[in-house]
Amino acid sequence: MLNGRVTLRQPSHGYRAGLDAALLAAACDAAPGQRVFEAGCGAGAALICAAWRRPGTSLTGLERDESAVALAQQNLVDNDLADRANIIQGEVEAGFKALGLAPFDAALCNPPFFDDPGALRAPAPGKTGAWMADAGLGAWTSFLLKSVREGGTLTLIHRADRLADLLALLGAKAGSFRIRPVQPFIDAPAKRVIVRAIKTGRAPLVLLPALVLHPRSGAKHTQEVEAILRGEQALAWDT
Repeated sequence: MLNGRVTLRQPSHGYRAGLDAALLAAACDAAPGQRVFEAGCGAGAALICAAWRRPGTSLTGLERDESAVALAQQNLVDNDLADRANIIQGEVEAGFKALGLAPFDAALCNPPFFDDPGALRAPAPGKTGAWMADAGLGAWTSFLLKSVREGGTLTLIHRADRLADLLALLGAKAGSFRIRPVQPFIDAPAKRVIVRAIKTGRAPLVLLPALVLHPRSGAKHTQEVEAILRGEQALAWDT
């Protein structure tokens, strides 16, 4: 990942990180000295890419799957990040308080995209945990809100058709929303949204220009996305 700057061990079968993890990492804007938390970090793709992008930060990932935790810990060692990042095993459904950690400055998350088993054909067993939120999206947003201090940031990537749910679930305790739609093509509806909120924020919601992934012809990705994937550009929140 990041044009070879990051190497990642992943399961040979089951869920494998892709574009969503890369975009989530690029959306992290934590400053040096800040503590960053990722809920549901899997093998550590987004966490490790965020660590590379944001030197001087310290990062903690939470993952419930024992084999993914082992892979993530090895990935930290392989990428020389074990001195400022760590992985812990635990369940989002148990709540943030159960971890015994102080609130963080920033939280990242790519929550499971579905919480209704009837909404899609059953995924392969190795992918079920990544695709299906057992306790629903509300459990994830509640956990994330508890995981950051007042004034801390929450950054999530999710399905575009769940944007209203995300705003409703986060809006009671967070605000200053900035939303970046992610469109597969310039003339196609958004399939993803990247949402950034501030706990106790009160600024008006801002809908930013869409990130367009692919041109209709030619290169696989647009120039902007290619620069993000190569680590040459971040996903900015001010424009």
